[in-house]
Amino acid sequence: QVQLAESGGGLVQAGGSLRLSCAASGFTFSNLAMGWFRQAPGKERECVAAISRRGDNAFYADSVKGRFTIARDNAKNMVYLQMNSLKPEDTAVYYCAADIATSSYYTPRRGTEYDYWGQGTQVTVSS
Repeated sequence: QVQLAESGGGLVQAGGSLRLSCAASGFTFSNLAMGWFRQAPGKERECVAAISRRGDNAFYADSVKGRFTIARDNAKNMVYLQMNSLKPEDTAVYYCAADIATSSYYTPRRGTEYDYWGQGTQVTVSS
């Protein structure tokens, strides 16, 4: 059973940066595709970034391209989301998600493709 634990959320002013971390356990991490999702109040959950099991393929939502970077460290069983130039509209609960990779370049971007989820971490960006 894959277990995921996010950390690094908090309150930041617009234009600032945060780095979210997600620690994974219970499965061979290098066999997992990983994603970061967010959900703001009254809005649907959206995938902001995803990364393949070896880290050689990544997806970004248009809303975060050029500002967010997803990375993973397979030796440490960690995935990260570096968030720069934060905007108030980035305010949401951010979730880490994992899915067993079916191929090296598998980079799922839909929530229904992921089987494992963390509890979430709140990110609040003030204007």
